[in-house]
Amino acid sequence: MASLISRCAPRDGEHRTALPHLSLFRRSSPSESECSLTRPSLVLAAQGQKRVILAGQAYDYGPMHGLVTSMDLPVMARVVTASADIPYLCLVYELDLQHIADLMSEMGLAVAKTIPEGKAMSLCTISAQLFDAALRLVRLLETPADIPILAPLVERELLYRLLTGEQGMRLRHLTMAESQSYKIARAIEYLKHHYTEPLRIGTLASLVNMSVSSLHHHFKTVTSLSPLQYQKQLRLHEARRLLIRQMSDVTSAAYSVGYESSSQFTRDYSRLFGAPPTRDIVLLRENGRDER
Repeated sequence: MASLISRCAPRDGEHRTALPHLSLFRRSSPSESECSLTRPSLVLAAQGQKRVILAGQAYDYGPMHGLVTSMDLPVMARVVTASADIPYLCLVYELDLQHIADLMSEMGLAVAKTIPEGKAMSLCTISAQLFDAALRLVRLLETPADIPILAPLVERELLYRLLTGEQGMRLRHLTMAESQSYKIARAIEYLKHHYTEPLRIGTLASLVNMSVSSLHHHFKTVTSLSPLQYQKQLRLHEARRLLIRQMSDVTSAAYSVGYESSSQFTRDYSRLFGAPPTRDIVLLRENGRDER
């Protein structure tokens, strides 16, 4: 797997592939913590180690464990182990929940409503069957003519292995319209598109057909964040992106993401990223970091 990824991703950074759901990553040195918004995905590291932090909880993974994320989550992440000779190499396969739901229907799978939804991010043991499917998917990149015929079959097998593995119940629960996980996913989708607006919890709860107390409880269970904390992190991540790309000054960035006070923005920014905005951006540029 490492050899294949190394050939297909010869330079550091993200490499999109001929397979729309598959990306490859390479990093030749450890990195500082970077902020990002994860997508529902399966991450398999063929070489090196990475740490992802969600709401203060760390998830460390490497060749022995994969990372499964079932919802969009604001995280901090850094490559822990990597070098020029032995770079960090990984694949990211984005999960299409509609494809998962369709496959579940064909398989006749269902989930009892009483099964707890669990967290939207977790480590998983990589079974031989799951690894084999992922390996064959990456291998197709070296035979592009085979992709139109074979890729749908291999991707279907990859999803099948996930559904029948230790993460299966969590993914099944997420696709059920009446489940709490499905409702939280809808709430997250709303927040992603309205994070600059004042958050009215009652309106959000009504939108996803939940009580306010139930929304708070299940949102925190799944994401490790309250809805307000989630919105705040979306705002701060976007503001940091604007500042890094020199698309805005600190005050303008604060107002553009929904803050009404630049001083409150600076306090929240410092708590999340460890330094005030101006100092943080200077440090990032000195370290040569380019965040997407």
